[in-house]
Amino acid sequence: MMNTEQKNARRLFMKGAAMAAVAAPFAPPVFATESQAHPATESFWGKHQTGITSPQPKHTYFIAFDMVSSKREDLISLLNAWTQASAEMMQEAERFDPSADVNQAPKSPGAAVGLSNAALTLTFGFGPSLFEKEGIDRFRIASKRPEALNELPRFAGDQLIPEKTGGDLSVQACANDPQVVEYAVRLLARKANGIAVMRWAQMGFNGDFKPHETPRNQMGFKDGTINVKPKDEKSMRDFVWVGDEGPAWLRDGSYMVIRPIRISLEHWDEMKLAFQEETVGRHKASGAPIGKKKEFDSLGLHREDKDGNPIVNENSHAALAAPENNGGAEILRRAFAYDNGILKVAERWPPWRQIVTFDAGLLFQCYQKDPRTGFSRIFKKMAQIDMLNQFTTHVGSGLFACPPGARPGEFIGQALFV
Repeated sequence: MMNTEQKNARRLFMKGAAMAAVAAPFAPPVFATESQAHPATESFWGKHQTGITSPQPKHTYFIAFDMVSSKREDLISLLNAWTQASAEMMQEAERFDPSADVNQAPKSPGAAVGLSNAALTLTFGFGPSLFEKEGIDRFRIASKRPEALNELPRFAGDQLIPEKTGGDLSVQACANDPQVVEYAVRLLARKANGIAVMRWAQMGFNGDFKPHETPRNQMGFKDGTINVKPKDEKSMRDFVWVGDEGPAWLRDGSYMVIRPIRISLEHWDEMKLAFQEETVGRHKASGAPIGKKKEFDSLGLHREDKDGNPIVNENSHAALAAPENNGGAEILRRAFAYDNGILKVAERWPPWRQIVTFDAGLLFQCYQKDPRTGFSRIFKKMAQIDMLNQFTTHVGSGLFACPPGARPGEFIGQALFV
């Protein structure tokens, strides 16, 4: 016999199944090769959520929400609505409805009509506060919160702004067109009306680098040379996907850390090239470790100069982030640049003056099997002695459990409510 809660979950599931049957036929995921004329279309359905391993696009729009409703059925209804809308948006480009009632608000904003899908992906996450907030188990899911899903520790140098930190739910749209990601987020935010409110958001971008070429960040260095390869199934199992060690509802999902990091670009641009390279631990032009020729050469951290000093500075960014200095820990890094215009801040270096600077930097993002043995383990030492710290400030932070992908007829995160 099913209790009332189980009956309600089943009713919502069946409703979602009926909607999905209309919205999207049962079809295998599509991973087409993107060209300028015909951008790829990703499928929302699958074992894992899209936007984690799909090719990294040119634009992103990350947004966190806080629940204002404390009703379990409202949370389920929202996830169901987001699932169906995401599947539709990722399957077909936005278009006008010829039968729309002119006396009603349009169902879709129309901002992306005439544009392709641009390889749109939508990825969802659950923050620690969704499970319990101020000691209250609002949605009767506190007992299912994984031990790994806790607020990140406060790291040395953090200057976190509450308006850029935390959240009950996260949504990330990624595409090769900035207007497409904005349209997708707007539509999903509208469906949250009365159930959840927007907490914080950040748009990001990547340069139009050649395929299979490591992109450069705003500091001019190749960014992400040492990274888990999404096509390496063993590495993904070892470092990214939650396995049997995690709760059943999260298996084949992952934990996502996201942190906006403001970079003092003007200060950095005035530094001598030799100092920039020592700080990063790599040559700027080639991306090779200091003293080597090729980008993917091993770091060779054991190497010393004629005076017995390490050739790659021990406190350089590359050295501190290296797996060999972190017990073999690795993460899947998917970072974007951001630029919010200008900002008045106090310099972190002498003469400690107030300046107007670019509010720009890195929207750092990574996925891992467990944030305690992934990001937190790697970043703890970096936060203290990384040479880059004199140019960077972590101004926001979020940790979210990203459930596995959904099958047609399911809603994202459904197993959490069974």
